[in-house]
Amino acid sequence: MRGKRSELIPDGGHGELALLDRIRRRSARSASGGLRLGIGDDCAILRQKPGEELAVTTDLSIAGRHFRLEWHPPESVGHRTLARGLSDIAAMGARPVAALLSLGLPKQLAVARGRRHAWVDRFLDGFLALADQYQTPLAGGDLAESPQAVADIVLLGAVPRGKALLRSGARPGDVVYVTGALGGAAAGLELLQRRLGRTLSTARKSEKKQDLLAPSLWPQPRVRQGLWLRRRQAATAAIDLSDGLSTDLDHLCSESEVSAEIDAEAMPISAGATQDQALHGGEDYELLFTSRPNFSIPRGIAGVSVSRIGRIVKKRAGQPRIILRDASGRHTLSRAGWEHFS
Repeated sequence: MRGKRSELIPDGGHGELALLDRIRRRSARSASGGLRLGIGDDCAILRQKPGEELAVTTDLSIAGRHFRLEWHPPESVGHRTLARGLSDIAAMGARPVAALLSLGLPKQLAVARGRRHAWVDRFLDGFLALADQYQTPLAGGDLAESPQAVADIVLLGAVPRGKALLRSGARPGDVVYVTGALGGAAAGLELLQRRLGRTLSTARKSEKKQDLLAPSLWPQPRVRQGLWLRRRQAATAAIDLSDGLSTDLDHLCSESEVSAEIDAEAMPISAGATQDQALHGGEDYELLFTSRPNFSIPRGIAGVSVSRIGRIVKKRAGQPRIILRDASGRHTLSRAGWEHFS
């Protein structure tokens, strides 16, 4: 975050410097040993361990496209903003080092109203809670007034030189796995769109609704699982499921120049989700990875279930890249997940 510190402006002060001061003081609590200099100067300075290289990713969240102000609590928007970047870091088998956050906000989202906290402060509640969970300090970024809410995250991770998990390492004969369950985020988004919260009146139904909404509102990046895979050299290729299984598996197969066969019956589908949502719904942020057939992958890694869902096969000219097998036979699985400008 650029700008000079304002020592005299209290938490409730208005303006860019007041907000910058609040962010700086709050983010200082999550500083780690890898951050030598954080918010307050023109650049952050990070320490890097010998033999490590940096993994860098960026992700853009735009109101009306990636979140809706009328649907998503500000804490959820902050959580999701960081989770998107952490999920990319997880897919590389890297450990998070620091985050950079740039915010463009309408004035009404940056200013408190009466006793109510400003939208941006609640956004930071969600963002920094997840940052603390994964020891990822907020090292800097930028602020600007904007007609539309925009959050741009840059995540920096560290991985031993030459050891990062890539999309390009899958080979014929490898086994395909996923962590967790699929389709929950898409099912939760459908609940939000249908505004079912207004009709679920009993406490029991409300609790059930919250459970179904959790994958959409509070996705959990699989950082520990990615580190486990990398440290044990268990994965030959990996990608995070941000755009949907059909699309992200297509990306992995394309980079590895292979094809894949998926067993529909083996897919772990979230409660309340359909098979179509599991195949094509985005924002699950689970890890999709391949492993050698003779490597013993456990049924759970760091408390998260792991499912074997298919295998990698040789790419053949004129043949579909991905085949879905179910009780009725073999079908082409076309890429039908999220894709901008499509």
